[in-house]
Order: sequence, then C-alpha cells, then structure tokens
Amino acid sequence: MGAPASMRRCVFSLGSNLGDRLAMLESACDYLADAFGSLQLSQVYETEPVGCPAGSPAYLNACVAVETDMPAAEILQLCLRIEAELGRTRSGTYGEPRPCDIDLICCGTEMQQSPELTLPHPRAHEREFVLRPLCDLDPQLVLPGQTQTATQLLEQLPAGPAVTPYPL
Repeated sequence: MGAPASMRRCVFSLGSNLGDRLAMLESACDYLADAFGSLQLSQVYETEPVGCPAGSPAYLNACVAVETDMPAAEILQLCLRIEAELGRTRSGTYGEPRPCDIDLICCGTEMQQSPELTLPHPRAHEREFVLRPLCDLDPQLVLPGQTQTATQLLEQLPAGPAVTPYPL
C-alpha cells in the first residue's frame, strides 16, 4: 500500500438531464458535502446535449470543488455510488440521458490513466459545459497536462452548443 494522499483540491463536473434536474444537482451536492465537508459550487448552467443520442433533453451542469486527501480511486467509487443512489443506470449507450452524472475532473496535480480513471478528465479542456462553471470556481486553474488557464482554454473553444446561466 502506498503513502497516503495529501490534501488537494478536487473538482467535479455535475450534470443532469432527466427528472427534476436542479433537485438532482442539489442532491449530488448534498452527498458530496456529506463525504467531504464544505464545498464550493459554481453557477448552474443549462447546456445543449453534447455527444448524446438524438432528442436527448438539455442538461443542467455545474462544477464543485472540495479539499480532500481521499485517494482518487475511492473518490471515483464514491461518485459511482452517488450516481446509483440518484437513479443512474448504465445501459452501455454513450451519452444516454441520465438523472445524475458526476465526473471527477481533477485531483490537485495528480495525473493517471487506467481503464477505470483518467486524471485529469481527458475531455474537460474541450468542453464549454465543464470550463464555464470551472471558471466560476477558479478562472486561473491550469489543469494537469495543460499549459493554459481554464479561462484561456474557454476563450479558445470554437463556437458550440449553447451553455447559458440557469436562473435559480
């Protein structure tokens, strides 16, 4: 067994496009707060589906940051348990509509690639629905393996599906 992980900032991307989307994001935040204590939450955004089956409903997306020393593999298992608690089932169809999606975007400066987990998230730097709320939390964050800040990455994205603030 390796040395314990040190405290670091971990960022999650939350999404929901089934059921009461806002309630799902709130429930996911409640579960994360129970596991990690305090958390920092971005603005909530409504997003046109990306890479989803035709006719998929729009998403609500947000990012959450926590401080933890929990190993990344345990964080991933926690995310999967929370998704299942909130009604997510996996049929194997990529991008299928779901009540709750929790992606681990980064854990401090940790980089890893395994069949179960890739850190940082391999497409986070390409997705406005991740970068826009990430900029709410930390516009100067440089994801591991990148050389530009979240703001710079966001500014360089080509025009894509709409990501708009969701009125709360």
